This record gives sequence, structure tokens and C-alpha cells, in this order.
Amino acid sequence: MNLQSNRKIKHLEQQYTALYCRLSSDDDLEGDSNSIKNQKLLLSDYAKENKFRNIRFYIDDGYSGSNFERPAFKRLLNDVENGEISTVIVKDMSRFGRDHILVGYYTKYYFPDADVRFIAIFDQMDTETNPDDDIIPFKNILNEMYAKDCSRKIRAVKQAKGNAGKHITAVPPLGYMKSPDDKEKWIIEPIGAAIVKEIFALCIKGYGPTQIARILTERGIDTPVIHFHKYKLPTSFKVKEDSYIWCTKTVAQILENEQYLGHTVNFRTYRKSYKSKKFFENPREKWVIFENTQEAIIDKETFDIVQKIRQGKRRHTDMGEMNVLSGMLYCADCGKKMYLCRSSKQKKAEYFNCSTYRKKKKKHCTSHQITARAVETLIENDLRYTVKFATECKEEFVNILKQSTDAKNKRELASAITEREESEKRIDQLDKIIQSLYEDKVAGKLSEERYMKMSDSYEAEQKELTEKVKTLKAEIEKAKTQYDNIQRFMAIVKKYSDFDELTPEILRAFVDKVIIHEKVKVDGHYVYTIEIIYNFVEAIDLPNFDAFLREEN
Repeated sequence: MNLQSNRKIKHLEQQYTALYCRLSSDDDLEGDSNSIKNQKLLLSDYAKENKFRNIRFYIDDGYSGSNFERPAFKRLLNDVENGEISTVIVKDMSRFGRDHILVGYYTKYYFPDADVRFIAIFDQMDTETNPDDDIIPFKNILNEMYAKDCSRKIRAVKQAKGNAGKHITAVPPLGYMKSPDDKEKWIIEPIGAAIVKEIFALCIKGYGPTQIARILTERGIDTPVIHFHKYKLPTSFKVKEDSYIWCTKTVAQILENEQYLGHTVNFRTYRKSYKSKKFFENPREKWVIFENTQEAIIDKETFDIVQKIRQGKRRHTDMGEMNVLSGMLYCADCGKKMYLCRSSKQKKAEYFNCSTYRKKKKKHCTSHQITARAVETLIENDLRYTVKFATECKEEFVNILKQSTDAKNKRELASAITEREESEKRIDQLDKIIQSLYEDKVAGKLSEERYMKMSDSYEAEQKELTEKVKTLKAEIEKAKTQYDNIQRFMAIVKKYSDFDELTPEILRAFVDKVIIHEKVKVDGHYVYTIEIIYNFVEAIDLPNFDAFLREEN
């Protein structure tokens, strides 16, 4: 196969001698001999001594030998295609690459077909004087084995560091920087932290990632890439034409990053192969989280509110932005979400319907129809009284919460503990049953087919019970955090003790969800009943609420 026909042929005097250098973190194990500085000096001296003219350097600093998507290497190939290169010189074959198949392709076929001479100085390889060197393929295989071994060692070091609670991410996220006194520790970088806080604040106000990205771009706020380069912070990303534009994915990743709580989160991603540069998301159970390892940028209450908002997110329709209550309303009878319905002509006509009723009509549920304005009014009235009562009668309010949750917790806790104990007892019984079945099989009392069928059934039950016990333990632990939850709610009350209007931020800060009951007709008038489930403390039943409403009206 002759590739010359596809290339522009230049006169020898116009061609260049390409001196290729490469260095990655893997090469640190070999000492300073592979530094870019030393490679350049070696190649320059060799070219001068051997009278190679028109020298042009191609340098890939920070790129693995197993990765052939290197910018300088790709530029070199492009120049070869254009007929600009007559000779390629490297220190040794490992600098060119550590994938024996690809290295073999370029040195045995690609460069010879392009009439390009290839020289690896230390390996004494020269395609012009010794084109059939049988030792070279073995050296390439050894280089690849070395790359694989290095990758394995680096992975082992990272695993050990990650399990010890140290950061394994080379570059801290926006808002953090490495401490000048201790590179293992992160400290807050004020300008970046302010951007992160603004993103969380915009989310709480009701803006989605796409809207936030647009707002930040319009305001001229630096993206993480631009910010890192502007303030000379470490980053692996290069500045491109679109680097000044915020993207939805970047905003979403910031909103979901638990490191902003002050935690170290390791092993979130993995690579399938040492040759691959693509990262995949690990399931959460494989993450290793160490809490309070650095100063938090976002407090727990704000982070939790944002996650609830993100969980309840819905697509915008062609009728515009969704109502602030979207995703928060639930049917009291079937438990399904309420859907926003909207007149295309007037926004005032917004109302919510039970999703089950909308999908399956009257067969399974009723409409539970209620206007958005009515729900907002009911929530605002309840919230204003709750905040007023909690502020003016703090001790009584806390006692009411304790009494309410005490009774509920005692019931739920007792039930959960009993259920957990019964499940654990059954798991132990199943262990004995499975063991007995195995003994019967060995003794010939039970056929292999029968044994497999029965043991699979019992093991499936055991697995289901184990998951159940895990869930019950989490519920029991949650029930024991009553006091902490009350304090967290009181912190929100203190923060928003004097609000003028019910903003999306205030709504999300206080309310977890709202349960809508079907309207009933009383004395010729429809009466609507809703249950407001507050964050951390659930439903709150306070005295003198009717008197407060009469006073307000």
C-alpha cells in the first residue's frame, strides 16, 4: 500500500526533521533523563552531529504513551500528510508510544509508505539503514507491558490514598485550591467559592441548570476553565473558543458535588482500561466519603434543598417556565404527583390535577383539582403563622415539635425495631435451612435439581431480607435524629424570620411537599384541605391558627 499519492510532495530542501518529545507522570519512575529539557538537548545534539537540517520540535508534555490522541503527535501526522516531514527522530521507542500494535503500524507501514525516515536513538533503530530489525517489536511489547505495570502501580497508590481519606483528584473543583502549606489539604479560594454560592442561590430561586448557565454567561461570570487560567490555578483543560460559555452539564455537576459540603469524595469515577481516557460514573455504593475534611462552601440545609429541587425537576413546556409548585404537590388518595395544567391564553388559569386521574380518568382516582393561586395562598398563610409562632413562642414551638415527633417516632421506631429483629431472625433460620439442604444433597437424600431450585428460592428470600434490614436500620437511625432535625428547622426559621413574599427560595427552604385532598362542599361552598410537609419536621399542628387568619384578613 503506497500512501504517497494522497500527500503533497515537497522538495527535500523544504522538508523538516521532526524531533518528537513526550513525557507523562508515568515516566517520573525513570528519573530525570526523560524530562522534556533533556530530550530536546539530546535530539538537538544528535541532529546537529548527523547533519539533519530544518529542525522542528513536536512536544507532548503530560500525555501517556498508551494514548495516541496527543496534540503534538496529531500535528506531526498532519505535517507528514502534507509532505513537510522527511525524518522523525525520538529518544527511544517508549517516547514515541507504549502500544506495540500502533507503534508497529507507524514504524513498519505508515512512515515507510510516506517516505519518512524514522530514528529511535537509544534503540539503535533506523528505518533507512536497518528497516528489518527483529528486536524492535519485542521492545515495543516490553514498553507496553511497562505502561500497564505503571498504570497498575499508580492505581494501587491512588486506591490506598483514597481509602485513607486523602484527595485523589489532581485538580480541586471550582471554589477550592491546594493549601500552600500542605498540598494534601484544600482551602477555600474566595472568588471561585462566590461563583459556586451564586449557582446554588439561583437554583433555590427556581432556576434550572440551563437557565443558570445562560444567566452566568450573560453576566460575564468566568467559567471554571477561564477562572483557573485567569488566576493561575492548576487545570488539565485548555482555553477554547467556547470556554467562555457556561454549559448546563457544568452547572449540574456543581449543584450535585458533595465536596462543597466540606467532604472528601473518592472513587466517583473509573476507567475501563489503562489505555482509555474516558471516565465512567461509579455507583454510589462504591464511593468512599470522608466528612468535614475541609471548610464547607455550601451548608447542609442549602445543599439538601437543592437536591430536592433537582429530584423534582420537570421539563419546561412550550408554554414557558413551570410553576414554582411543580413537582411538590401530591394526591392525598393515590399518592401520585399532581400535574400542572395551564391555559394557553392566560397564566391566571394555572391549576393542578391528580396525574392518575389525568392518565386513567375516573377509574382509579378523582381530579383533586385546585388552582395554583389557592395552594400558594394556603401555604403562605400557614408558613407566616408557623414562622411567627416559632419566633415569638420558641420554647412552646419546640415542645410541640418534640411531642408530635415523639409519638410518631415511638410508633415508627418500635415497629421498625420489631420488623428488623424478625427479619434478622428469619435470615439466621434461612442460613440453617440452606446448610441442611446442602447436607441432604451430599448424603444423596436430595437431587441436584431439587437442591438448586430450593436453595435459589431461599437465597433470594435471604437477599431480599438483608436489603430490608439495611433499610430498616437507616429508618431507625433517622428516627433517632429528632433533636438535630428540630434545630435545623429552627435555623431556617431564623434565616427567614421576616419575609415579605413567598419566593421560590423560601418555599423550597421550608417545604418538602404538599398533599392535596379532594375538595368537599360545605354549606354551599367548596372547602380545600392541604397538608404541608415541612423539611426536617414534617407536618406541624399549631394552636390558634384560625384566630391568626381572622387577624390577617
